Amino acid sequence: MAITAKMVKELREATGAGMMDCKKALTATEGDFEAAIDHLRKTGIAKAGKKAGRDTKEGTTAFAVEGNTIVCIEVLCETDFVGGNDKFKANAKTLAERAISYTSTGDITAEFNEKEEEAIKETIALFQENIQIRRAVRWTTEGQFGAYLHAGGKVGVVAEITGEISAEDAKFTAMHIAAFAPEFVQPSDVPASFIDREKEIASAQLLEAGKPEAMIEKILVGVIKKRCSEISLTEQPWINDDKSTFTKTFPNATVVKFIRWQVGEEI
Repeated sequence: MAITAKMVKELREATGAGMMDCKKALTATEGDFEAAIDHLRKTGIAKAGKKAGRDTKEGTTAFAVEGNTIVCIEVLCETDFVGGNDKFKANAKTLAERAISYTSTGDITAEFNEKEEEAIKETIALFQENIQIRRAVRWTTEGQFGAYLHAGGKVGVVAEITGEISAEDAKFTAMHIAAFAPEFVQPSDVPASFIDREKEIASAQLLEAGKPEAMIEKILVGVIKKRCSEISLTEQPWINDDKSTFTKTFPNATVVKFIRWQVGEEI
């Protein structure tokens, strides 16, 4: 298939690789975007995770907490002018507060959009832009929540934590998630499909570097362990002490689950 300038540009933005390298990768993979990323990583040109967090729309995230219940929503709009407006952010928080009284838990996006249709229409009229509730969740917990809005609401984080941890450290956990963008709670949560893909890429990199084929399997054990730690909240270098981890800092606390939403990211 024909490789367009737009395809090359998008791959360059996703990987940080050079234009010619991107064009070669797309040509080699017949325009398959994900395969082209793997191709660049196998040759050491692109790093994992570069594409995460690309904004495609404007807006904000907001959360509301009452007792042991939290609601988090992502509200999209058309322009950064509205998305960064304090009144828009306050309105988003008000919308989140409306869902505290719901009885559903988990993903409540469809229910929220149905129940709050009139409130959303009022928001559209107020800001004179197309407003959408892209995501909405509602949780209850027997533990506590760490919640944090970063970059004026461009990134919203909620972590559910049980066990021995202070409210301040629960919030620090949310700040850590905002800063380091883990993909999983712990290494055991990493799916086999992800590990298989990483093994394939790492094997190609090791062969490219001239490592003996007989040694690759042994080397891969350490490589995959390190990779899984890099993307797991409990094993990443801790935000307040890069010589430690969440597990070491809070041995009697457990992160049940978390969300990290970046406005407009691919989902």
